Amino acid sequence: MDGRGLVRSVKVFGSVRGLRTVRVAWRRLRADAALPSRGAERARVPGPVEGAEALPGGGIVRFARSSLRVCVSAGGTVFWGWDGAGPEPSYALAGAAPEADPRAVLEPDTDGGWRVVSERVTVAVSRHGAVEIRTPGGVMLRRDLPPRWWEPVGGGPARWAQRAEVPADARFFGLGGRASGPRLRDGSYRLWNTDPKGRFGPEDDPLYITMPVQFVVSDAGTHLAFHDNTWDGRVTLAEGEEGAGSGHDRPGTSEVRMEGGPLRCWVVVGTPARVLHNWAALTGAPALPPAWALGPQHARWGFGSAAEVRRVVAGYRERGLPLAAVHLDIDHHDGHRVFTVDRERFPDLPGLAAELREQGVRLVSIVDPAVAAEPGNVLYEEGRAAGAFVRDARGGEVRGMVWPGECAFPDFTDPAVREWWGGLYEERLRQGFSGVWHDMNEPVSFVPFGDPTLPRSARHALEGRGGDHREAHNAYGLLMARAGYEGLRRLRPEERPFLFTRAGWAGMQRYGGTWSGDVATGWPGLRASLALVLGLGLCGVPYSGPDVGGFDGSPSPELFLRWYQLGAWLPLFRTHAALDAGRREPWEFGPEVLEHARAALAERERLQPYFVTLSRLARMTGAPYVRPVWWGAPEDRALRECDDAFLLGDALLVAPVLHRGADRRAVRLPRGRWYDTATGEAYEGPGQVLLDAPLARAAVLARAGAVLPVRGEDGGLALEVWAPAAGRTGGGLVVRDTGDGWEPAEIERYQSRLVDGRVVVERVTEDGPAEPGLPVRVRGM
Repeated sequence: MDGRGLVRSVKVFGSVRGLRTVRVAWRRLRADAALPSRGAERARVPGPVEGAEALPGGGIVRFARSSLRVCVSAGGTVFWGWDGAGPEPSYALAGAAPEADPRAVLEPDTDGGWRVVSERVTVAVSRHGAVEIRTPGGVMLRRDLPPRWWEPVGGGPARWAQRAEVPADARFFGLGGRASGPRLRDGSYRLWNTDPKGRFGPEDDPLYITMPVQFVVSDAGTHLAFHDNTWDGRVTLAEGEEGAGSGHDRPGTSEVRMEGGPLRCWVVVGTPARVLHNWAALTGAPALPPAWALGPQHARWGFGSAAEVRRVVAGYRERGLPLAAVHLDIDHHDGHRVFTVDRERFPDLPGLAAELREQGVRLVSIVDPAVAAEPGNVLYEEGRAAGAFVRDARGGEVRGMVWPGECAFPDFTDPAVREWWGGLYEERLRQGFSGVWHDMNEPVSFVPFGDPTLPRSARHALEGRGGDHREAHNAYGLLMARAGYEGLRRLRPEERPFLFTRAGWAGMQRYGGTWSGDVATGWPGLRASLALVLGLGLCGVPYSGPDVGGFDGSPSPELFLRWYQLGAWLPLFRTHAALDAGRREPWEFGPEVLEHARAALAERERLQPYFVTLSRLARMTGAPYVRPVWWGAPEDRALRECDDAFLLGDALLVAPVLHRGADRRAVRLPRGRWYDTATGEAYEGPGQVLLDAPLARAAVLARAGAVLPVRGEDGGLALEVWAPAAGRTGGGLVVRDTGDGWEPAEIERYQSRLVDGRVVVERVTEDGPAEPGLPVRVRGM
């Protein structure tokens, strides 16, 4: 037993609850000891090919000891699965698998193999079971070598490993939320959603959201590979090396190892924009946040009372600072119990919510999955009567220790439980909350030793299939988000739900966004904040952001300001801090920080129409708001190495300051002309430039020819146009705010060009160019 863990538990919970925590931990160990031992194992590989059967879009290739199903969809997305594994059932898919491409035919290939040729991709299967993805021109993007299984002789789930090769120049991204990204260097990355126990930095892995989603960029092209399997696993990456002179290239490698579950994979190829468009078509369009959720938000663990909330909101108002929402953490609950209110500290929560809403400020509530398992807790009694909680192999309730004490956990893999839980959000709406954030839903159980989650032997419904926590764990946060989102839609069908979640999995964008979790206060934590947003965007989750200022500790004024300036350019712009980590109101860091924070807020508010447009485009196309600088030019190798700047949409390039004391920034530019938005100076890319980044601002550049929707001086919609280069045109898209319901939105297209030294802006219509119909401000001349 870990004595330090016991001491920590007693400190956190007190002697009685600390000892209960130890008891829960011992129960967990005993429960997992009941899992069958793997014992002796038998290794297996596919063996030589024996024949094939053609099916729409591909077919089945049979080997001596296995079979492989290959199918190419009409959009060019490739599916392959071993040993009868099909696309369904899947928690990642938004619906049924895409229809097969009837023009894609399975046919014999050279050397005894088989291939499927389609318009966008060619899939070749070797005679020993390697699967190669090629461009229509025959260039290799990815080659998955024959897999290997280890099957327990006495029966049970088989472990498996799949090794893949990619071009020597390829770079890896994705795998969910990784603090060391966005480019993933050589190393091993675990696939098991995990609470890092307090705080994390770039060196910590895994974190709250892990996904077997690889985004790979090379000269040959871009592709996304997704191994659809929720079990515990590990991905080991090694970048390749190009041979010098007459030397041979060493390909990059990716090895996926899973402790069980099906061996099946989806591969999406194309430009980065096309890849994420097809990925969204497969796993679901991102949920559209209400427009107010694109504004500045303020959270704290420890507001303590309604009076303190009013004081903070008044502080923003008195200083002329915009504020869209206030988030209440677990301290507003009665004894930390979910779906309750501490009436002593918040005697009239609906009244407070109404009062703040009149000032344009919404309330957002935290919701944890753990339900206090104690007599008199109506929610627990109701859930127990409905059989809603996760059980052990003997049929008893699984218990864990969370903030309310000993808790039970809803089984979100059961559709009936999801419907029950979703109905509980009616209480949050009655209290006046406009949105929710899910926390502690990896799920977490505080234990002094071992994995801080539920026993792996815990039983789950898994949509009626039945199974244990080894399969359900990574999907738990995703399915809690589904329960909450669908419940809010039923309860208030006229409004778009606002929900974001700490844990999730592939497809989580259907229900909302996420945030960084408990990122450590410090310059490394600031760098990790950007890595998480970029990496999650490439996994299909466009709406995210960090705890501005870091979760723990007290940031220096400089660090807080630089974090604030970064957050102002990210989709979710929220300050947050731990109970004992000090305040995060901008005025707490002195008058200089306050004035510079005011400027960042003013620019965020001015660009609100641009963020609204990006949110709509993300839903329509799957493209993230925040994109790597190589987004439009993945063939530019120098841009692939850049992980300290990003594109915001197509128009802006943001280079935040990520190091103490820096007041200048080296910035790698994509091709084309770029304007420093502060000075108006023009730079030509590709190449690297050195920009001023004083304490007052981050370095931000605008693409020549860009047309951006902004708030004009009168508060209405206007267009900001950056002069195109001579002989070139530009343009932009605008999607107007149609409210926070489900009203359809129209994409407006604008183009810019130089005519006799004058910038002309026109709206593109079916009938030809037309006047823009909006105020236009030209910059960069």
